[in-house]
Amino acid sequence: MAASPDDRRYSKEHEWLKVDGDSATIGITDYAQDQLGDVVYVDLPASGTTVTQFEKMGEVESVKAVSDLFTPASGEVLEQNQAVIDKPELVNSDPHGEGWLIRIRLSDPAEAEKLLSAADYDAFIANEARDEAIRP
Repeated sequence: MAASPDDRRYSKEHEWLKVDGDSATIGITDYAQDQLGDVVYVDLPASGTTVTQFEKMGEVESVKAVSDLFTPASGEVLEQNQAVIDKPELVNSDPHGEGWLIRIRLSDPAEAEKLLSAADYDAFIANEARDEAIRP
Protein backbone atom coordinates (compact mmCIF):
# COMPACT_ATOMS: atom_id res chain seq x y z
CA MET A 1 0.00 0.00 0.00
CA ALA A 2 1.34 3.43 -0.93
CA ALA A 3 2.16 6.04 1.70
CA SER A 4 -0.79 8.22 2.70
CA PRO A 5 -0.85 11.68 1.06
CA ASP A 6 0.81 14.21 3.35
CA ASP A 7 -1.49 17.11 2.39
CA ARG A 8 -4.19 15.96 4.83
CA ARG A 9 -4.79 14.73 8.38
CA TYR A 10 -6.12 11.33 9.44
CA SER A 11 -8.35 9.82 12.13
CA LYS A 12 -7.82 6.47 13.81
CA GLU A 13 -11.20 5.50 12.31
CA HIS A 14 -9.53 5.76 8.86
CA GLU A 15 -11.08 8.96 7.55
CA TRP A 16 -9.02 11.79 6.08
CA LEU A 17 -9.46 15.56 6.22
CA LYS A 18 -8.01 17.93 3.61
CA VAL A 19 -8.29 21.54 4.77
CA ASP A 20 -8.68 24.40 2.29
CA GLY A 21 -9.11 27.69 4.15
CA ASP A 22 -12.26 27.49 6.28
CA SER A 23 -13.58 24.41 4.49
CA ALA A 24 -12.39 20.82 4.17
CA THR A 25 -12.93 17.68 2.14
CA ILE A 26 -13.47 14.34 3.90
CA GLY A 27 -13.02 10.81 2.65
CA ILE A 28 -11.89 7.37 3.74
CA THR A 29 -8.33 6.17 3.44
CA ASP A 30 -6.86 3.70 1.01
CA TYR A 31 -6.32 1.34 3.96
CA ALA A 32 -10.02 1.59 4.89
CA GLN A 33 -11.28 0.88 1.38
CA ASP A 34 -8.89 -2.07 1.12
CA GLN A 35 -10.22 -3.52 4.38
CA LEU A 36 -13.84 -2.97 3.30
CA GLY A 37 -13.58 -4.62 -0.10
CA ASP A 38 -15.84 -3.54 -2.96
CA VAL A 39 -17.97 -0.58 -1.85
CA VAL A 40 -21.55 -0.85 -3.13
CA TYR A 41 -23.37 1.97 -1.28
CA VAL A 42 -22.64 5.12 0.73
CA ASP A 43 -25.03 6.98 3.04
CA LEU A 44 -23.82 10.56 3.55
CA PRO A 45 -25.17 13.55 5.49
CA ALA A 46 -27.17 16.07 3.46
CA SER A 47 -25.99 19.60 2.71
CA GLY A 48 -26.79 21.88 5.64
CA THR A 49 -26.36 19.09 8.20
CA THR A 50 -24.05 19.79 11.14
CA VAL A 51 -21.44 17.12 11.84
CA THR A 52 -19.38 16.80 15.03
CA GLN A 53 -15.77 15.63 15.23
CA PHE A 54 -15.41 11.88 15.83
CA GLU A 55 -19.19 11.27 15.73
CA LYS A 56 -21.03 9.13 13.18
CA MET A 57 -21.83 10.94 9.93
CA GLY A 58 -22.99 8.09 7.71
CA GLU A 59 -22.33 4.56 6.53
CA VAL A 60 -20.46 2.76 3.82
CA GLU A 61 -21.66 -0.64 2.64
CA SER A 62 -19.32 -3.10 1.01
CA VAL A 63 -19.65 -6.70 -0.10
CA LYS A 64 -18.16 -7.62 3.31
CA ALA A 65 -20.02 -5.39 5.80
CA VAL A 66 -21.74 -2.12 6.64
CA SER A 67 -19.37 0.24 8.44
CA ASP A 68 -20.00 3.54 10.17
CA LEU A 69 -18.32 6.69 8.89
CA PHE A 70 -17.04 9.17 11.47
CA THR A 71 -16.30 12.81 10.74
CA PRO A 72 -12.73 13.89 11.46
CA ALA A 73 -13.82 17.52 12.06
CA SER A 74 -16.90 19.50 13.05
CA GLY A 75 -18.78 21.74 10.68
CA GLU A 76 -21.68 22.22 8.29
CA VAL A 77 -21.94 19.96 5.27
CA LEU A 78 -21.55 22.05 2.12
CA GLU A 79 -21.68 19.25 -0.44
CA GLN A 80 -22.00 15.50 -0.88
CA ASN A 81 -19.98 13.88 -3.63
CA GLN A 82 -22.82 12.95 -5.98
CA ALA A 83 -20.39 10.96 -8.14
CA VAL A 84 -19.72 8.61 -5.19
CA ILE A 85 -23.43 8.24 -4.48
CA ASP A 86 -23.98 7.31 -8.14
CA LYS A 87 -20.81 5.19 -8.44
CA PRO A 88 -19.72 3.99 -4.96
CA GLU A 89 -16.84 2.05 -6.50
CA LEU A 90 -14.99 5.41 -6.79
CA VAL A 91 -14.25 4.98 -3.08
CA ASN A 92 -12.20 1.90 -4.01
CA SER A 93 -10.59 3.16 -7.19
CA ASP A 94 -9.60 6.66 -5.97
CA PRO A 95 -10.19 7.05 -2.20
CA HIS A 96 -7.94 10.13 -1.88
CA GLY A 97 -9.20 11.81 -5.06
CA GLU A 98 -12.49 11.36 -6.94
CA GLY A 99 -13.74 9.07 -4.16
CA TRP A 100 -14.05 11.87 -1.58
CA LEU A 101 -17.28 11.84 0.44
CA ILE A 102 -18.29 15.31 1.68
CA ARG A 103 -17.10 18.90 1.93
CA ILE A 104 -17.71 20.86 5.11
CA ARG A 105 -17.33 24.42 6.39
CA LEU A 106 -15.12 23.96 9.44
CA SER A 107 -16.54 25.22 12.73
CA ASP A 108 -13.10 24.98 14.41
CA PRO A 109 -10.08 24.62 12.10
CA ALA A 110 -7.88 23.87 15.15
CA GLU A 111 -9.62 20.47 15.44
CA ALA A 112 -7.35 19.25 12.63
CA GLU A 113 -4.48 19.28 15.14
CA LYS A 114 -6.20 16.41 17.00
CA LEU A 115 -5.73 14.23 13.92
CA LEU A 116 -2.70 12.23 12.81
CA SER A 117 -0.13 13.35 10.27
CA ALA A 118 0.36 11.09 7.25
CA ALA A 119 3.52 9.57 8.78
CA ASP A 120 1.79 8.95 12.12
CA TYR A 121 -1.24 7.44 10.37
CA ASP A 122 0.96 5.13 8.28
CA ALA A 123 2.70 3.95 11.47
CA PHE A 124 -0.72 3.44 13.10
CA ILE A 125 -2.02 1.25 10.26
CA ALA A 126 1.24 -0.71 10.14
CA ASN A 127 0.76 -1.55 13.83
CA GLU A 128 -2.92 -2.35 13.25
CA ALA A 129 -2.05 -4.70 10.38
CA ARG A 130 0.65 -6.36 12.48
CA ASP A 131 -1.81 -6.86 15.36
CA GLU A 132 -4.34 -8.40 12.94
CA ALA A 133 -1.71 -10.79 11.63
CA ILE A 134 -0.85 -12.17 15.09
CA ARG A 135 -4.44 -12.64 16.30
CA PRO A 136 -5.46 -16.32 16.47
